[in-house]
Amino acid sequence: MKVHHLNCACIQRLSIHGRTLACHCLLIETPSSGLILVDTGLGSQDLIHPAQRLGFMFTYVYANPKRDPSLSAKAQIQALGYKPEDVRHIVMTHMDLDHVGGLSDFPQARIHLHATEWKAAMERKSIKAKHRYLPVMWEHKPTFETYTEEGEPWFGFESIRNLRGLPEEILLVPLFGHTLGHCGVAVQDAKGWLLHAGDAYFDPREIHGDKRRCAPLVGLFQAAVQTNRKDRLHNQTRLRQLASSNQNIRIFSAHNPFEFEEIKNLNPPSGN
Repeated sequence: MKVHHLNCACIQRLSIHGRTLACHCLLIETPSSGLILVDTGLGSQDLIHPAQRLGFMFTYVYANPKRDPSLSAKAQIQALGYKPEDVRHIVMTHMDLDHVGGLSDFPQARIHLHATEWKAAMERKSIKAKHRYLPVMWEHKPTFETYTEEGEPWFGFESIRNLRGLPEEILLVPLFGHTLGHCGVAVQDAKGWLLHAGDAYFDPREIHGDKRRCAPLVGLFQAAVQTNRKDRLHNQTRLRQLASSNQNIRIFSAHNPFEFEEIKNLNPPSGN
């Protein structure tokens, strides 16, 4: 498998250490399952018509995404010489609007996610859920493949293996807290394991170093949007343990621009 790292949005209103936030997605080339995306970032229509798609608050108040359609996963995949129809599967860390905006650019793709997250997104029971889960993102009625925990543990974490139609080297790793069914996505390539930790943390110092630290602005944002603080901090602690005991696992979050640049520069498209 060959893994590409894509930044599929620029969140201009939120920053960390002076840099605006990214939307770190993966594009995986596989021998038998076509192209696979891990998250989509914002889609082409989000970046052309943000207010209509993303809502007033996200567009103008706390995010202000850069209006650049070339950032969409669709545009970047086309720049690599592929067609949007080549994307057959999308594996979701969670269903927040800035992670699912590109679903409609790949209407034929099957969407893989934790069953708890799917249920939360479909029901939208709370005010917070109504702001983060926007049905316009899946009004094209994609096929959802939902899962609960099963399979052998992955480095001490519960895991969901054998995702339907996907290579065995791709699995879901539950990391609840940011949302009810939030997961990491682990991918084994020729260099070892990657763990896309989604929004389980925003500042690398939350999982590295002797003491947990976080830049104030993104720390406040995490606290404001979390669904379960206890679970979120517990899973950060587990990620800290994983990072310290298995330094060959490349762990990264969805929104940190420094992590994105570092892993993209150190890990050009990998695999066969």
